Amino acid sequence: MQLEELQTIAFSLGLVIKIQVRETLGLCFFKIVIAERKDNIVKIWGEMKGWTLFNKQGIQLDTLRILSNSPPFVSELIWASTMAWAIDQKNSEYARLLAIYDTDGYSKKLVRYFKLIGFKIVKEVGSSPIDLLLRLVWGGAGTLMKGNCFYILKKIEKKLLFN
Repeated sequence: MQLEELQTIAFSLGLVIKIQVRETLGLCFFKIVIAERKDNIVKIWGEMKGWTLFNKQGIQLDTLRILSNSPPFVSELIWASTMAWAIDQKNSEYARLLAIYDTDGYSKKLVRYFKLIGFKIVKEVGSSPIDLLLRLVWGGAGTLMKGNCFYILKKIEKKLLFN
């Protein structure tokens, strides 16, 4: 599924997909937003932020935010748009993310959610000296996960097309 097809689906739901990209010193920072526009008022229902590395081994997902009272399919549109953009614009096969540890145990829910999306656990990033670089990159400890962009896109595409 291409971004144009996702834009059409979003439009049919009264939503719009916006993608912002900024390149600096070989790094590419991106933000993908799912929003609703009514009477010149824009309501952002979901967003994904991340970056790509120099070696183009995939995209790194940093921030996912979806409002709890969002319209149907906002989550699916965020994920599908991110994967389609990664494949089409960055020739990325994989996406990585870190489910940050927190005091409330919310990271366990995140790990379950990311597994449902199609991510697999790579390793637990903790306080070990070999994890220092990963902690600096991701800003903390947590569960490092990796997903195949093609697989995730196909999985979400089924939900979008059959609902």
